[in-house]
Amino acid sequence: MGISIRAYGRQRGVSDAAVRKAIKAGRITPAPDGTIDPAKADAQWAANTDTSQQRKAQAQRAVPVEAVNTVREATGEAALPSGGTTLLQARTANEVLKAQTAKVRLARLKGELVDRAKALAHVFKLARAERDAWLNWPARVSSQMAAELGVDAHALHVLLEREVRRHLDELGDVAPRVD
Repeated sequence: MGISIRAYGRQRGVSDAAVRKAIKAGRITPAPDGTIDPAKADAQWAANTDTSQQRKAQAQRAVPVEAVNTVREATGEAALPSGGTTLLQARTANEVLKAQTAKVRLARLKGELVDRAKALAHVFKLARAERDAWLNWPARVSSQMAAELGVDAHALHVLLEREVRRHLDELGDVAPRVD
């Protein structure tokens, strides 16, 4: 069992009309019997009230993170980090995140960023073309080299092809790191 709307308003430092308005707007929820659980209501008030919409500047009250997280989990929102985070700190973190997101969008629009999937596909295509060029190299040069050295062309072709494949296998063991 909680306290009355008027008692909660006095405890919160607002009028009972402000509490009724918060209930009507859905920012806080009363118990089924119409009373208010102060801890739950404080957490809901902090999580669901935009301080920029307040008529007079009020000092930021620190709300226990656990109380805010209980409300956020009930509404499906991500929990705030623990460690005494105030609502002001959480909103500041949110604004910083919005600014970083806007910065990334702007960089993408300016063409300063590339799509990771496209870049990986392009590098893969270049590496495959390089590998194919090396695999075709012994067939192109083995007969010319055999004539200059005076050796069997087929034997030289087989030797070059084997060594090129061994070298490519060694290069293929390197795992690319894309961070």
